[in-house]
Amino acid sequence: MKLHFGLTGRNYLVTGANSGIGRAIAIALAGQGANVAIHYLPASAGFSRGAHTVLGEDAASEVVETIRQLGGKAVTVAADLSVDNEISALVSEAEGAIGALDGLVNNAAACELPDSLIDADFGRYRRHYDVNLAAPSMLMADFARRIMSRRGSGGRIVNISTDAARAFPHQVFYGTSKAALEAMTRAAAIELGPSGIAVNAVAPGPVQTGYIDDALEQQVLPSIPLRRLGKPDDIADAVMFLLSDASSWVTGQVIQVAGGHAL
Repeated sequence: MKLHFGLTGRNYLVTGANSGIGRAIAIALAGQGANVAIHYLPASAGFSRGAHTVLGEDAASEVVETIRQLGGKAVTVAADLSVDNEISALVSEAEGAIGALDGLVNNAAACELPDSLIDADFGRYRRHYDVNLAAPSMLMADFARRIMSRRGSGGRIVNISTDAARAFPHQVFYGTSKAALEAMTRAAAIELGPSGIAVNAVAPGPVQTGYIDDALEQQVLPSIPLRRLGKPDDIADAVMFLLSDASSWVTGQVIQVAGGHAL
């Protein structure tokens, strides 16, 4: 039985919510009675992520339909998070569709292979850091300004990192950009706390979102003390807590949800 976190009627933007962990977070929010803006990267953006399939409007619409069938409210919002003006318009579009936001979940990420130090080039560096650090930072700033203008309403931000932020050979720009996002989480928590905005991060371990085949699962399981892969719902549960009043005195934290992986 799932806990109810008192999110009924609140409004949230979840980036990269058309698949995997983002999808699970969006559906969990709707299950809590919240209204959700489902961000997705348009297939026409032409942005290659290598390790993961780029899913567009059809997948986002499927999430919206799933939420509506559950009795919730959701809309789709498109943006390429490597493009400045699309980032700057995203919060406005979400608020125009569902109302003033109570929270922001920065889940979208670039994960492009190969990503070893030997293969490093400026293009790969910029694509990872633009999407994994710059875009979440700009969205946090926009969201925070809106919360401050409402004076006293407070808000919640949850950034999705990875336990690869500790060290991930052969995914160096992905891992280090997420480590930078964790540092930004702490900085934002200090700066935004006086305005009633709590900022935290969740760092998933190996989560089965379709990319882990049987061979890779058998390879990684011995490194997970709880001896199973994560499920998207495992991450969504932690996010629900951090968005709720149950975590009202928690900020600047990175919660590792990884079954003990990479301790």
